[in-house]
Amino acid sequence: MEFDATATARHALWIGGGQWAGKSTVAVNLALRHGLTAYLYDRHDARGHDDRRIADRVRRGAPPAGPDPDTTWVHTDPAQMAADTLAGFPRRFAWVLDDLSALVTGRRVVAEGWGLRPELVAAVVGSVGQLVVLAPTAEFRARQIARLPRARTVAAGVSDPDRALRNRWARDDLVAADAAAQAERLGVRVIRVDGTLDGEQLTNVVEEHFAAYL
Repeated sequence: MEFDATATARHALWIGGGQWAGKSTVAVNLALRHGLTAYLYDRHDARGHDDRRIADRVRRGAPPAGPDPDTTWVHTDPAQMAADTLAGFPRRFAWVLDDLSALVTGRRVVAEGWGLRPELVAAVVGSVGQLVVLAPTAEFRARQIARLPRARTVAAGVSDPDRALRNRWARDDLVAADAAAQAERLGVRVIRVDGTLDGEQLTNVVEEHFAAYL
């Protein structure tokens, strides 16, 4: 049998959506319940993709280290930050596909992450039923920001940490809203996350959506 480098990604289950919406929790729960292999986007992107990110900057003639923290988080308005983030997702998604091409498993992969954009995933999978988008409400995001330390971290060395955080939160709101809009345009299911369901209950909802593939 000839090796198919696209098979893992094509048959995977994908969970996209906003930051702090419960994507990792749901993916891990599904992996444990059904013996799936979980791919956690943030952990790969923040660690294993850094060499590729630096190489990409060099190819584009940008400084290897990227812009300084103040330029990124303090002096750029959230709308431009969101536009820059969205523009970078296709390059980063190519790295995800490369990761998955090297992952051969007898079980499906469940992949989660905010960079797993509906418009990118839909071009890979056999059916949009293999994708779901978790969209946190404004109230739920506010509660997550208040309770999750990682939601209140800011880049080292910024001159105005409070403004940097506000900009980051506003950017993330715009990126999450765009994910939901793209999903609705493509007929991908959007699940609104408002905090009325705990992690296990939210997993149940996603599990039901993916039932035909589990």
